[in-house]
Amino acid sequence: MNQRPGNQLFDAYFTARDMRDVFCDQGRVQAMLDFEAALARAEAQVGLIPPTAVAPIEAACRAEHYDFIALGEAIATAGNSAIPLVKALGKQIAKNDAEAERFVHLGATSQDVMDTGLVLQLRHALTLIESDLAQLGETLATQAVRYVATPLAGRTWLQHATPVTLGMKIAGWLGAVTRSRQRLQALKPRLLVLQFGGASGTLAALGEQAMPIAEALAAELQLSLPEQPWHTQRDRLVEFAAVLGLIAGSLGKFGRDISLLMQTEAAEVFEPSAPGKGGSSTMPHKRNPVGAAVLIGAATRVPGLLSTLFSAMPQEHERSLGLWHAEWETLPEICCLVSGALQQALSLADGLEVDAGRMAHNLDLTQGLVLAEAVSIVLAQRVGRDTAHHLLEQCCKRAVAEHRHLRAVLGDEPQVTAELSAAELDRLLDPAHYLGQAQTWVERAVAEHSALTA
Repeated sequence: MNQRPGNQLFDAYFTARDMRDVFCDQGRVQAMLDFEAALARAEAQVGLIPPTAVAPIEAACRAEHYDFIALGEAIATAGNSAIPLVKALGKQIAKNDAEAERFVHLGATSQDVMDTGLVLQLRHALTLIESDLAQLGETLATQAVRYVATPLAGRTWLQHATPVTLGMKIAGWLGAVTRSRQRLQALKPRLLVLQFGGASGTLAALGEQAMPIAEALAAELQLSLPEQPWHTQRDRLVEFAAVLGLIAGSLGKFGRDISLLMQTEAAEVFEPSAPGKGGSSTMPHKRNPVGAAVLIGAATRVPGLLSTLFSAMPQEHERSLGLWHAEWETLPEICCLVSGALQQALSLADGLEVDAGRMAHNLDLTQGLVLAEAVSIVLAQRVGRDTAHHLLEQCCKRAVAEHRHLRAVLGDEPQVTAELSAAELDRLLDPAHYLGQAQTWVERAVAEHSALTA
C-alpha cells in the first residue's frame, strides 16, 4: 500500500498541503541546510574559508541526501536536530572533498542553524498566509458589496435585536482580515532576522571577522541582521504566533456565525454545497457545516498552543533547557492549523449560499417587535422619551399576549395614531428603512481593504 508515514488522516481537513510541506521533515532539514550553505558562502566572501570549499558544501546541502528516520533517532540522544544533521553533512561532504569538510558549520552553534532555519520556514509560511488573507479579503469585500442592502435579524445574546444587513455582517469579517494583514506587515522586520551568535551569543570563535561574516550571512539569506543574537529572547516568534492566534480567532468568529446561520431554525446562509459534503453516516437529510467546524476547531486549539509559547518565554541565560524544545513543534502546528482554517474560509466565502427570503421571513417572526425601537425613537420626538418608551412597551406586551402583529396593535392605539400616520407606521415597521449606517460600514471596510491591497 502506497502511503506516507505519520499521522495523515486529518491533514487534508485541518491543514493546507503547501503549509504542511513547509514544515515536513524535508522542509525543516532543507531550511537548516540552506543556513549551512549560506554560512559557507559568507565565510568564503570574507576570507575565513577557501572559496574552493563552498561548492562541495553547497552540493551536500540538499535534503534528499539524508535519512530522516536516522536523523530522528539520533535526535533522541543528541538533544536537537542540528547536531546529527551537521555530523551527517560533514560525512556527505567528505565523500567528495575531505578538505572542504573541515570548514562546514565554522563558528556557528546548533541553535543558530535551527532558529535561522525556522525563520526561513516562517518566511515561506508568512507568504502563504498573506496570500490567502489577501484573497479572502477580496472575496469578502465582493460579498459585502453584493449583500450590502440585504436585511436580516441582528442577534444579541442569541435573540432577535434590530435589523442589520448581511453585507454589514460580512464587512465585520472583512475588517478582522484587514487588521490581521496589517499586523503581519508590521511584524516582518522583527521576525525575518538572522540568528547567529555562536556558542553563547558572542561569536568569539570568529574573532574580528565575526561581524563581516554575520552581515554577509544575513545578505545571503535575505534576512535582516538584528541588533544582537536572540537565542533566549523569544518575543519575535511569540509575536508572530500571537498574530496567528488572532487570525485563528477571527476565522473562528466567521465559522461560528456561518454555523449559527445554517441552523435549521435560521436557515439563512449556507456553506457551498458539494457531493458528499456535510452528510451524516445515519441521517440522509443532514447538511452539516463541515467547513465552519475547521474554523471553530482551529480557533479552539490555537490558544492552547499559543499559551505554550508564552510559557516558554522566560528562558534561562544564553541557552534554554526544555523551554526552547517546547517551541519546536508548537509554532509549526499553529501555522498549519491557521493555513487549514484559511483554506476552508476561502471556500466558504467564495461559495456562500444566501436565502434572502428566509431572512425576511425570520425578521417577521416576532411580528414587528424587532422594529419597536424605530417607532419609539420617532414617537419620543413628539411626546417625550419616557412616554414613548412606556407606550411602546405596553403595545409590545399586548402584541405578544394577543398574538397580533405590532403594526396592528399600534394602529389601534389612539395615542400612537394621533402622532403617526398609517404611512409613517408602515415605513417605520419596514426593516429596509431601519438599517442605520450599515451601508457606510460596508463602504468603509471595503475601502480599508482596498487601500491595503493597492
